[in-house]
Amino acid sequence: MGKTYERIDARLRAFIEDQPVFFTATAPLAGDGHVNLSPKGRRGTLVVIDELTLAYVDFGGSSAETIAHLREPGNGRITLMWTAFSGPPTVVRVHGTGEAVLRDDPRWGELFARFPAEAVEGQGSARAIVLVHARRVSDACGFAVPLMEYQEDRALHAEYFNRKTDEEFNAYCERKEHIASSLDGLPALPLPLPPLPAE
Repeated sequence: MGKTYERIDARLRAFIEDQPVFFTATAPLAGDGHVNLSPKGRRGTLVVIDELTLAYVDFGGSSAETIAHLREPGNGRITLMWTAFSGPPTVVRVHGTGEAVLRDDPRWGELFARFPAEAVEGQGSARAIVLVHARRVSDACGFAVPLMEYQEDRALHAEYFNRKTDEEFNAYCERKEHIASSLDGLPALPLPLPPLPAE
């Protein structure tokens, strides 16, 4: 039987931070807009800041639907989900509002420092930090989720993007569709991206 919680307690935090993958879901306000659902990997790139706040690094390599939905005036809705593929069957969801903290935001340095250095390897292809403010925290049984064995994180993403200079990464972003605007034409990431803060 699923439960709803007033906060992310120590048990839920341990579960969340132990999962090698999580999922994000957002949508535009327009009823005929595209709903977005994305898997997120790279262990250590999501942190629980406090009992109602989480943050994860938004990396390059895909479109910017999540960012566009969070930046849409009057929107900002986001759901995060984790599911156990090993151990006790559990699904945890955090419904809330999110904001995109861009590279030129004064909070960038403080937030980025919360992620383990080995997880983000400098700053690489970090486009934004997504800050999530929880409104509802719940779990469910997860009885129908299959048991699967986790092997390791793929190194391909970090290896590919960490070879690029910031100028090369910007050029990569400018060549891709749906970085500056979403599938529905909403403003997403400003291009060129603001320069990375000095480390």
